[in-house]
Amino acid sequence: MKGIGVHIICVGKLKEKFYADAVAEYVKRLGAYCKLQLTELPEERLPADPSRAQIDAALEKEAQAVRGKIPKGAAVIALCVEGTLLSSEKLAAKLEQWSAGGASNLVFLIGSSYGMHPSLKDIAQLKLSMSPMTFPHHLARVMLLEQVYRCFKIQEGSGYHK
Repeated sequence: MKGIGVHIICVGKLKEKFYADAVAEYVKRLGAYCKLQLTELPEERLPADPSRAQIDAALEKEAQAVRGKIPKGAAVIALCVEGTLLSSEKLAAKLEQWSAGGASNLVFLIGSSYGMHPSLKDIAQLKLSMSPMTFPHHLARVMLLEQVYRCFKIQEGSGYHK
């Protein structure tokens, strides 16, 4: 898996310093294992109490922006609550399988606070759930980076993963 590109495309900007600090730490750690690209796209502005139609329109606009950032031939993993729950070991094996199968890029998608448009979930090779619990999408970014780092450590046989 060494040398593979890992792209994390997120809708929404990190505002809280503690999230930004955690992201920076994992970006630094992952530098030894992959070419990491973290892309933040703006979340569509919605009124305080948006209608379902307004939310759907915003998610479609966000999806258009996300699709424009996905490299051709990439393995796409969409983070969504209805996705598959995988152990760290099984996720590491899945990423290794894509890498060995010729994928030069792994792209992880994190939607906005209203979720992700179904069209993005449809193009994903894997819909991945971190948990059946709900987390802030900014925290999901930190959790994802830690798990990607853990996957590389599992692949190298490190003691990091116990």
